[in-house]
Amino acid sequence: MTTEESAQHDLEPAVAVVGMSGRFPGAPDLDTYWANLRDGVCSLSAFTEKELLADGADPAELRNPAYVPAQGHLADADRFEAELFGFNRTEAAALDPQHRVLLETAWSALEDAGYAPLNAPSRTGVYVGGSPTEHALAAGTDPALAASIGALQVRILTDREFLAPWISYRLGLDGPSMTVQTACSTSLTAVHLAVQALLLGECDTALAGGVAIGTVRRQGYVHYQGGIFSPDGRCRPFDEKAAGTVPGSGVGVLVLRRLEDALADGDPVRAVIRGTAVTNDGAGKVGFTAPGVDQQTAAITEAWAAAGLEPSAAQYVEAHGTGTELGDRIELEAASAAFTAGAGPDGSVAIALGSVKSNIGHADAAAGAAALIKTVLMLEHATLAPTVDVTSPVAALADSPLRLVTETRPWPRRPDLPRLAGVTSVGIGGTNVHVVVQEAPARGPRAEAGAHPTVLPLSARTEPQLALVASRLAARLREADAPALADVAHTLRTGRVGMPVRAYVVAAGAQEASDRLMALAEGHPDSVRDPSGEVWLRGEEVAWSALDGEVRRVRLPAYPFAGESHGALTLRGPAAQEPAESAAPPPGSELEAEVAGLVVEALDLDGPAGLEKTYFEAGGDSLTAVHLAGRLRDELDIDVPIQLFLEPITLKEMTIRIVEIKEGGGADGALDALLAEFEAES
Repeated sequence: MTTEESAQHDLEPAVAVVGMSGRFPGAPDLDTYWANLRDGVCSLSAFTEKELLADGADPAELRNPAYVPAQGHLADADRFEAELFGFNRTEAAALDPQHRVLLETAWSALEDAGYAPLNAPSRTGVYVGGSPTEHALAAGTDPALAASIGALQVRILTDREFLAPWISYRLGLDGPSMTVQTACSTSLTAVHLAVQALLLGECDTALAGGVAIGTVRRQGYVHYQGGIFSPDGRCRPFDEKAAGTVPGSGVGVLVLRRLEDALADGDPVRAVIRGTAVTNDGAGKVGFTAPGVDQQTAAITEAWAAAGLEPSAAQYVEAHGTGTELGDRIELEAASAAFTAGAGPDGSVAIALGSVKSNIGHADAAAGAAALIKTVLMLEHATLAPTVDVTSPVAALADSPLRLVTETRPWPRRPDLPRLAGVTSVGIGGTNVHVVVQEAPARGPRAEAGAHPTVLPLSARTEPQLALVASRLAARLREADAPALADVAHTLRTGRVGMPVRAYVVAAGAQEASDRLMALAEGHPDSVRDPSGEVWLRGEEVAWSALDGEVRRVRLPAYPFAGESHGALTLRGPAAQEPAESAAPPPGSELEAEVAGLVVEALDLDGPAGLEKTYFEAGGDSLTAVHLAGRLRDELDIDVPIQLFLEPITLKEMTIRIVEIKEGGGADGALDALLAEFEAES
């Protein structure tokens, strides 16, 4: 079968990208990310001395002539809508910013796919990884934090080992849950593992990606001659002046499903993954941190073989492209060997080349996700985005099938061939990954339906967020490619989590719906009443009336998170946010006040009023129960039966019972064994 026939042939087995979400330097969402890429924007930040000092920089370090005040900085990485994910303020402050941002991004990715994050398909797996963080290191070396919430809780809330399990737990996802670590190639390796799991039937839907937030602080780095970092705060992949990379932060998550399932279920397919491969350099390189040629070539050729295609079918390659002299030279040599294979009789093939690191820096564990998402966006827009800050492409490109893209230009199809791209990621330690991506199959036109009044339900946690939901949806419905109203209604009804603050509008067409949504956003609720809509407002289960035609999921604006800053732990300088002082315990006996104080602190209550809740209503869980029981034993010499925390009584009543245990000499002999078990695990 020829390359052309294979590309047009039945795409199965293949995997569809049905949803994506990400945040990168200069881009709080993927619409902004694409605009920056398309317009050739370098989103690396250059900080002032005042900004660096305000975030805790060492003044002596700033005076070092080799200090470079630049970074791919992720704004607002300390913000988190903790309540939405079931964390109290104490837990949210201890939770690593990587975990916080990844949780929100996973939520948004599922919404982008048209699935309600708390009602995702069964057997949804999670494959993600992260980078080392200042917050985790500071938390692990802070004895006061361990004394406050427990050493095991500190580890669970900060260790990147638990990135995947937290997503599975908080979103109720019951497929495989794996935290992946292959250094700089982590997130693309996660995609490879997710693709393999889908094709093997280990899960039916998968979240895959990665996060890298080494610090939420604005900070630069010291350039060392011969090191990997750039001397001027700019990254120039495959340029004669390339002298190093720039550290960056970011997060990216993709929702993947088998293509046949995605098409059958009416999912919004954004691209198709045709093949993936992973190799390791082994000992075939000059040093542990150095890349190797042969196995990078092997990763590329194996991925294209898995896709049933020749590498020469590629029209674009998104390279790892760190902008280091050694890394770029070896990657270009490996890619040239792979993509020349299978070329025509005259050896001619011209493949566009680029690297997103020139725009956002090296996002470490999230770098592969950033590259893959960029490639999917280029496929969707049929546009090649430029590699920025490049003025003199390396001479070796002249003898290569690859041509560096330095200006935005259309991405035409080859005759009888869909748009195809390869994405490469390379990790320190030698793990090489390559993914073959194809443009999404055309989505057939939706059958025309009559203009019938349709209920569009909306919800959020707060009134301002509800206004944002309404205004963003109104803007989407005014766009030229606005989806059919029935599909919008279907996605809102089945692909969003119902929240406390609710509203709805009734409209018969996109323009009318947009007008009514804008009025709602401006504080003027829809005057048209609908029985199903009224049931929605009351928070009850709604039996929605059938919609016209065969409905399908469509991409709509995601939930607008509005969490407060929960700060981040730091190893030097002022903390990003001082912890709130514990509320004073309620009056009563001295012992009762001491017990209440421990309860208030452990559950981060707002004061005595919080003691009117039950333990679980106040956000308690089994780990907190064990920790609180341990503190009661160690600090007040009270052995509390662990079952007491499970009883449906208020915390005030529980406090009184604990005092009675002390005064009556009650104890639970099993508690010591339970505490010892948890302490041994930590």
